[in-house]
Order: sequence, then structure tokens, then C-alpha cells
Amino acid sequence: MQKRATAREVAAAAGVSKWTVQRAFTEGASIAEDAKRRVLEAAAALNYTPNLLARSLATNHTHQVAVFIDDFANPQKIPYLEELTDRLQANGLVALLVNINTRFDHVRALLNADQRQVDAVILFGTAFRDETLRDRRQGRGTPPTFVLARDSQIEGVPAVDCDAELAITEIVDHLWSRGYRRPGFMSGAKVLSTALGRREHFTSQWADRGIDLSADLDAGNYSSQAGADAMRRYLSTTAPENRVDVLMCENDILAMGAMDVIRGEFHLRVPEDIAIVGFDNFELCGVPAYGLTTYEQPLREMVSTVVAMVLERREPQTVRLPGKLVIRQTT
Repeated sequence: MQKRATAREVAAAAGVSKWTVQRAFTEGASIAEDAKRRVLEAAAALNYTPNLLARSLATNHTHQVAVFIDDFANPQKIPYLEELTDRLQANGLVALLVNINTRFDHVRALLNADQRQVDAVILFGTAFRDETLRDRRQGRGTPPTFVLARDSQIEGVPAVDCDAELAITEIVDHLWSRGYRRPGFMSGAKVLSTALGRREHFTSQWADRGIDLSADLDAGNYSSQAGADAMRRYLSTTAPENRVDVLMCENDILAMGAMDVIRGEFHLRVPEDIAIVGFDNFELCGVPAYGLTTYEQPLREMVSTVVAMVLERREPQTVRLPGKLVIRQTT
């Protein structure tokens, strides 16, 4: 393997100091054009690339962003991760993916990220407990923290998410216009459900019309199997005349699992017997097997906004963006 060229060797070849080499590879640094040209030519000849680790010690920036996520089983996370990592890398940043699970809690993860001197932390829709961000073990040196695709509810920790109140208003307006009057709701993980706000707004919107929820189903997590199990329990224990006429699920994966049970095991019709609504507009929602009515979140706008905050190109404050209701045959 060819030995890696050093900044000192490039400096000697270009006839400049080592510090001039560093300035040549530092965006915005003061350096004469002729000196920069000679450095870049020497670097190309020697196949030199700057040592980012060494530069981070001098600039106090590692160009690393920790992304916390705990539900890798949820396929709806993949498009977000693809867009997020793409936007970070396009801006010279590297995503450090941290798997939050029962063995590695959020406080330990935040402390670990701080020790690695990441430039920022993005909590990506994870079911973290808000009180962990207030933990005493965290000092003033904790990196800037942002929340993506859910609410934060903590002062100093801005969130970028889809406007849940607007989304649910559009959904309920649509369901009301179609004549549905016995609504139900299926939640995923309880901690995250509270932060998403979808159930709260759904209940409130129907209450404004004088209607209480006919069913409140708890799936426990966001897998299709959890949605199927929750639907099976409900249909098995509820008489046909008492069942909901429309069920909103907190996300599309739950909705598709519920639909599989409604049609495949109980041989009911969608939407004639039970209408179904999801959330997110997962790519499989539009296939003929499902044709799911759902709400599409502004993925690219949300990711661009949080990355702009990380790069300090935008003021760090909570931003709620509008999405789009996608009506298909399940309603």
C-alpha cells in the first residue's frame, strides 16, 4: 500500500509552510491565490488528502452528525435515512448512525456522542423520553440537538416535523364528508404516539363534531404484525354492530397489517365494512392490493430544514410543515 502523503511533504513540494497547506484546504481561510494553486497542484501530484481528524482538533469541528434511531424494523424509516444521509454528505458531513435499544439508552448515547465530539445530534423519530434530555449527567458541552419527524416539547431542542394538526384536520374533514360517524384510532409505540400528536388531534377533531372515538387500539409498536394483532383482537371481541366504520392508523405499516386481517381472516370489505386511513404515504400504499388513503409527509423539506439548522444556515427553532392528503380506495 502506498504511504499516505503528509501536509509537511506537500508544503515542501509547494514551497510553503505546513499552515499554508492547512489553509488551502479550509473553506473561507485567508490565503493568496498563487499559494493555494501551488498547494493544490502539489497535493494532486502526491495524492494527498487532508487528515480530517487532525483538522477537527484545530477547528473544533468533526463534521460528524449523530443520528439516533430505534425502530429499524419500520421500513418507512429508510426513505428518510436515505434523504438525510444524502443531504448531510452533500454538505461535507458524515452521519454517525446510533441504534437506540434496551441495552443502549438515550442518555448514554448522548454522552457517547458528546465524547466523540460530534457537531450535532439528530433524534430521528425515536421514542426517546423527553426527560432524558434534562438528565443531570449532561453538561453544557452537549452538542446541539434536533428532532426530526416528531415534536420535541423541550425548550432549546427544536423539532422539524409535519404539521399534525393540519394533517388530521384534512383527514377528518374528508372522512366526515364521506359519511363516517364511528371512528377508531390505532396507536403504535405509546411514548412516540404522544409526541406525534396524531391521536390527540384525531380525537379532538371528532369531539368538535360531537362524536367520541368508538375504539382506541394499542398496537404497541409500528410493525405490520403489531397492526394485524391489534386488529385481530378488536374484531374478535367486538360485535359487528358495535364496530367502527372507519379506522385511522398512526402509520401506513399498521394500516396494511390491519387490512390483511380485516380482509384475509375476517373476510370483511374495505371500505364498505371498515374504511382505513394511514399516515406517511409509504411506497406500497398505492399498489392495487392496498390502495390506502394516507397523508404524505414533506420528507425532502423536513430533511432540508433540519440540515440547514445543523449547518447554522437557519435559526434553530421548531418548524411544522404542511403535507398532502392522498385519497385512494380505502375510504
